[in-house]
Amino acid sequence: MDDVWRPIYQERASNTDTLGVLIYEKKKRISPVTDNFDVILLVVVTEAIAPWYVKHYQFKNKTAAMHIVEEQLLNYWIDTSSYRRVFEWIINGTILFERNKYIAELKEQLEEFPLKKRQLKLAMEFAKLTRNYSEAKDLFLSSHYLDAFSKVLSSLHSLGRLSIIEQGYHPEVIAWNQIKQINPEVYKLYEELVQSEETVEKRVELMLFAIDLSLWKHAELCAAHLLDVIRTTGKSWSFGELKVHPSIRLYELDLSTIIDYLVAKEILEVEHVETKGKSVFHRKYRVKE
Repeated sequence: MDDVWRPIYQERASNTDTLGVLIYEKKKRISPVTDNFDVILLVVVTEAIAPWYVKHYQFKNKTAAMHIVEEQLLNYWIDTSSYRRVFEWIINGTILFERNKYIAELKEQLEEFPLKKRQLKLAMEFAKLTRNYSEAKDLFLSSHYLDAFSKVLSSLHSLGRLSIIEQGYHPEVIAWNQIKQINPEVYKLYEELVQSEETVEKRVELMLFAIDLSLWKHAELCAAHLLDVIRTTGKSWSFGELKVHPSIRLYELDLSTIIDYLVAKEILEVEHVETKGKSVFHRKYRVKE
């Protein structure tokens, strides 16, 4: 297979902007991870006309897709999990070309999953979890049980992903059968939600209670990234100050929900600061020690 695509990727490898090229071959007949292409060629460059450019190829009965991606965008995908299949390509792909061991070091970084990256991923997933849980609870109380069921299912997915991240793995390359081994409790909740003979209303009600307990269990560890940012100054922070902090940019959309949860659980405390308006106060937040 390498010989077939060699002329295509060698042209890219000769470019001084190219950091690395790897190949990932389809492993199953139906392969969402490759969009059903037989081969994925991932080309990482320092700079290009477009941050992400894709070309499709065919050779006899074989198909390939070449993704030319700027390094900055690739790092964003990795940090935000916004294009999850790229994890599979990098971790299990074969290096065809690299400059200064770029791809090898990238593979090593993903496999090691450094603590800072892990804390950021935990915070992002925890923020999604608090959002889904809050919306599920609201839908349940409004008697929209099927919509609440959907949000509860999303919450369980986040719980499973949190369990995987805590163990030092990227959840992008692990599915429910791995969650069953890593965290049987979360897997059991998932089974109860989808297989129980109880009414949808009762299943959602039980899951909301279970998710609330799990949220509390994971709260301080998963919010450590945010709590560490708040602790950096030793002072209280306004929501606006936190929202524009560069470290929090990747989960800023769910920041309000995660702060609301941490205040409710007394992990954060609120400081009232006077304004020019009578009996109107600014809310600021600090970690409750």
